[in-house]
Amino acid sequence: MAKLEIVTSKRFGQKSVLANASLECVSGTITGIFGRNGCGKSTLLKIIFGTVRGDAVQIKIDDMRVDPSAIIPKQLIAYLPQHNFLPKHLKVRDVIPMYYPDGGSQDRIFYADGISKIANTQTGALSAGEIRYLQLLMVGNLAHPFVLLDEPFSMVDPLYRERIQAYLLALKSTKGIIITDHYFEDVLGITDFNFVLKEGQLLPVNGREDLLRLDYLRG
Repeated sequence: MAKLEIVTSKRFGQKSVLANASLECVSGTITGIFGRNGCGKSTLLKIIFGTVRGDAVQIKIDDMRVDPSAIIPKQLIAYLPQHNFLPKHLKVRDVIPMYYPDGGSQDRIFYADGISKIANTQTGALSAGEIRYLQLLMVGNLAHPFVLLDEPFSMVDPLYRERIQAYLLALKSTKGIIITDHYFEDVLGITDFNFVLKEGQLLPVNGREDLLRLDYLRG
């Protein structure tokens, strides 16, 4: 079982978005992070991934300190950003080998539920659900022990939200997953642990009632 631990702080000018915020994630679990727009959810993921510098940051993997600059080179944590990172002019069948030269790894994506139907479509012509699902497969099939997902359900139709949920439930058997998204019901349906990021702190929640209590949702 792999374990990721992070404690970090971050300010933007006079605004503190993370104040010694602490989080733990272990393989075999999915952790959800909720919060209002601008509260620092994406910033937290980028600090963990190493593309944003925290004012203070401590990352441990299996109780060993890890420098944030080593996260990407050592392939410790995979990251799904909000934006589309796949070349829009290429067909799905041509994009997959660009990231996965090994045939066996390609097959895990090609033969995933629903991919054969879009294999001859340019990624730029895919629906929001199709492209998000494909991106998730591209990231989730990496060998990294941890995966960070920034709004995988955003603007995705119900069919693909169900496919994403099913895939993540299968994926967690080998990885630790941290997910942020405003589609809270889809997140709560698959997570083992949940937090609200509020005033720089990660506050544990057990369900919709806590989301209401912490003013993430309105009654």
